[in-house]
Amino acid sequence: MPVSRNLPSRKRRASDVGIYHAFGNLGRAWLLVGQIGVACILMQFTFALDAAEVTYADISPILASRCVMCHSGPAAPLELHLDTLGGLLAGSRNGAIVKIGNPSTSELVMRLRGLSLPRMPMTGPPFLSDEEVALFEQWIAGGLQSGPDVENAAPAIADSAAEIPETNGLTYSDVAGIFATRCAKCHTENGLMGPAPEGYRLTSYAATVSAADRMRVVPGNPLASELVRRIRGHARPRMPFDGPPYLTEAEILSIEKWVADGARDSTGNPAPMPTGKRVRLHGQLDEQWRLDGLPLIIAHSTRMDKNPRPGDYVRIRGRIREDGKIAAERITRR
Repeated sequence: MPVSRNLPSRKRRASDVGIYHAFGNLGRAWLLVGQIGVACILMQFTFALDAAEVTYADISPILASRCVMCHSGPAAPLELHLDTLGGLLAGSRNGAIVKIGNPSTSELVMRLRGLSLPRMPMTGPPFLSDEEVALFEQWIAGGLQSGPDVENAAPAIADSAAEIPETNGLTYSDVAGIFATRCAKCHTENGLMGPAPEGYRLTSYAATVSAADRMRVVPGNPLASELVRRIRGHARPRMPFDGPPYLTEAEILSIEKWVADGARDSTGNPAPMPTGKRVRLHGQLDEQWRLDGLPLIIAHSTRMDKNPRPGDYVRIRGRIREDGKIAAERITRR
C-alpha cells in the first residue's frame, strides 16, 4: 500500500536528520575545542613575547630600592649579592636563586611571593607589588636577559653622615634600611645566631613595635624604649651585637626621632600607646632616681632588690602608663 511503502523512507530521513545533527553538534564541539586550544597557545606565545622583553635593566631599579640595602657588601646574608647581575646569577651560599625559564620554582620569586620564608624584602610590609613581582617572573621566563647597557643596582642607602631630613615626622620607611642592614641579620627567624634573640624580630614594622612579650618601642618616648637604649649603649650589651662599629650618631638620631614622632608606619600612621604593657629597661640611676635621665614613677609598692642606689647600673621592670611614662614595679641592682 502507498502509505506503508512511504513509512520506512520517512524513518530513514528522520534517522538521517538525527545523524546529521549529531555529527553537526560534534563538529561544532571539536571546533570550539580547537579554538580554545589556539587561544591558549596564543596566550602562551604572547606571555613568552612579553617575558622576552623584560631584561635585567627593568628589574635593577627594584633591586636598588628594596634589596641591595642588605644584599651587598661583605656582610650580605648568605653571601647573596643583588647589586650586580653577576651576583644575582651566582646565587647564595645555598645555591641558585633563579632557574632559567622556570619562575615558579625559583627561590627569588618564592621569597618575593611569600611562598618561602622569611618573605622578602625583610623591610616589608609593604612588600613588592604584584606588578613588580611579575617583572621578575617574566624576566626569568624570558631567559634572564641582561639587556643593553646593563647597569648594576646601586644601593639606595642615604649617606650616614647626612642630616636628618626635615619632615612632619619620620616614618618606618626612613629607618627600615638601618634595621635591615645592621639589625635584621640576627633579629630574624633564622639569623646569624639562629632564632631571633628573645624572639624579637626587626624584619617588619609590625614585629618592631610588637608587644608580644614586652615593648621595645614606646611611641613618643625614646628614653623609655629598650630599642633606643640598646643602640645608645645605655643598656648592656650594646647593639648591634657585632659592633663596633655601632650605629652612627645620625642613624641613632633618626631612630630616636622616629620613636619621638610616634613610631609611625610607612603610611604615616602613629603606633597606638601600649598602655599597661610591660617594659624591661637597663641603665644607670642618677641622684633623682631617673634612669639615664628618664623619669620613673616609683611608688611604695615598687620592689627594691639588692639595695639599688644612685650611680648603680640597674634593671627596671615596669609598665607603660597612659601618658607614656614608666611605672616602676621592680628595680634590681645588677
